Amino acid sequence: MSKVKTFTAIATLMGTAIGAGILGIPYVASLSGFPIALVHLIVIGALVLLTVLYLGEIGLRTKKNHQLPGYAELYLGKKGKNLMILAFAFGIYAALIAYLIGESQSLSFIFFDSAKYSLSLGFAFWLILSLVTYRGLKSLEQGEKLGVSAIIILIVAIAVLTWKNISPQNISYINPQNFFVPFGVILFAYLGFAATPEVERILKNNKKSVFKSLITAYILIFLIYTVFTFVVLGSQGLGTTEIATLSLGKIFILLGMFTMLTSYLGLSIAMIDTLKFDYNFSKNKAWLLTSLPPLAFFVFLELFSLSSFSKALGIGGALSGGLTAILILLMIKSAKQKGKRVPEYSMPYSKLLTWILIAIFTIGAIFEIANVI
Repeated sequence: MSKVKTFTAIATLMGTAIGAGILGIPYVASLSGFPIALVHLIVIGALVLLTVLYLGEIGLRTKKNHQLPGYAELYLGKKGKNLMILAFAFGIYAALIAYLIGESQSLSFIFFDSAKYSLSLGFAFWLILSLVTYRGLKSLEQGEKLGVSAIIILIVAIAVLTWKNISPQNISYINPQNFFVPFGVILFAYLGFAATPEVERILKNNKKSVFKSLITAYILIFLIYTVFTFVVLGSQGLGTTEIATLSLGKIFILLGMFTMLTSYLGLSIAMIDTLKFDYNFSKNKAWLLTSLPPLAFFVFLELFSLSSFSKALGIGGALSGGLTAILILLMIKSAKQKGKRVPEYSMPYSKLLTWILIAIFTIGAIFEIANVI
């Protein structure tokens, strides 16, 4: 049973992180070049993993269940909580909007070979997933295991079927002027902060496995992103589309559908839990506040032809991911001092390293916003 729970925890984190972001990486990599994108994948992946491990320790030092805003209030005060809920909610809503855009276009291309029916199919997707998220963590555990298994199978299929079409020229070129272009989308693609407390809830009877589960999940995420980007960019080159799978054929569009489905589940349930645990909202009110705003923005963007998949990812990653990471890094020292529980693992703390990480996230966010604008 413990191995099953560990797999479920890893799948939950992977399923939340591997959402729309993976579909946007090949496109931004085509703008900067694969070598530059690979640098971003390695560096940002390492920075996010380190931050996630700090967050895992914060959770293990805390007796009660919380989401990120609850931890921020405990260790940074009321202002910290308000900043965290701002970053947390903005990031989740931006992600859910991006998933609705991506899923609606994918469904429309599968059934009608065009994006003409994106609005109606996006609404249908929203309705079904909103009903599923009402079930809570149980539906998340079931959905993530199925979704992540499907993701891995489909990525292997893509690699096998497109390997012969890979051109060395598509992989080797670089564009230094676009060095920072991949930052926001790749940061977005790595964001598993919201799922980290869910991992600890799943492993509540085996918390010694939290550390190993977090590391394993992020190593697998890095490998999946690298292989996927290499194969898609290598075969498509500068013709890579904003939603990578749309240029690969209908069978591969399923990859995008599965990745966005699992991530939609994970982030929706994380937002519902935040409103329930940290703001004492009823289940129904938390569910409505999680489900309705993304739908409203999606409909508005579709009606006025303002939908932009990559911009939603970039802005969401830079603003929400950057601010969330900074707040987590500011929490860790206080958690080590004020935590009321002995954690199953403890990360080394360095004030200098903390401020270096904060500077990197801040500078990267500024460059990403400048690129989008």
